[in-house]
Amino acid sequence: MTEIVALNRTLDQELLALMRGASLECPVCGEFVLHTGGAILCPQCGTRFEAGEESRLQLTVQAG
Repeated sequence: MTEIVALNRTLDQELLALMRGASLECPVCGEFVLHTGGAILCPQCGTRFEAGEESRLQLTVQAG
């Protein structure tokens, strides 16, 4: 029999997958995200990821 192995991704891996378009799932709430220009937006929870200076990812979350 084949063993089932759990696949755990780190937050860094999730964010990199989002930036390159390999993942369409919000790491905060799990809903689908929208790719708009240079930003990634989750319409469900309002999380926004933007490519900032020096190609670093910046996260904006507003509690609500």
